[in-house]
Amino acid sequence: MAAMFTCCLGCCGDGGSGHIPLKEMPTVQLDTHHMGTDVVIVKSGRRICGTGGCLANAPLHQNKSYFEFKIQSTGVWGVGVATQKVNLNQVPMGRDTNSLVLRHDGSIYHNNEEKNRLPANSIPQEGDILGITYDHVELNLYLNGKNMHCPASGIRGTVYPVVYVDDSAILDCQFSDFYHTPPQGFEKILFEQQIF
Repeated sequence: MAAMFTCCLGCCGDGGSGHIPLKEMPTVQLDTHHMGTDVVIVKSGRRICGTGGCLANAPLHQNKSYFEFKIQSTGVWGVGVATQKVNLNQVPMGRDTNSLVLRHDGSIYHNNEEKNRLPANSIPQEGDILGITYDHVELNLYLNGKNMHCPASGIRGTVYPVVYVDDSAILDCQFSDFYHTPPQGFEKILFEQQIF
């Protein structure tokens, strides 16, 4: 019996001290394995430039997610949620059932249909922060911390944050350490093992 107990302790991989090293939780960032062919990701997976789209590396499993994008340079861009089936080389997104996005002109598209539109005086500009909430039914938008009251819905299945750029646009993603406090009940994206 003592030999079996010693063997179990010795199999822990640290010489039998009894301490099991904890795995560090991954960081939510843009996923270089799920991006368009002409996309460039820099700043530790937080900045996108080039042409095309990119998904984040974590799906939105929790009930109420919040994330942000900062417009560093204007051009053609879009932000929102998408399934892994989305065509990341197609700009603009929102043309099919695989993406629900706010486009640079203030329109929100899904399945090639305009689902809503930002107020005319609230079109995002360079330096603005776009906050996005998603609760598995509705996507809502916040411009510099202010609710734009233009919900959109329709996408189904497992979705990820998505961003696309073209025509010299550069956007930064914030998946934690937000510029603005998330709305009540919403929080940063959690990896599935963090939820349980």
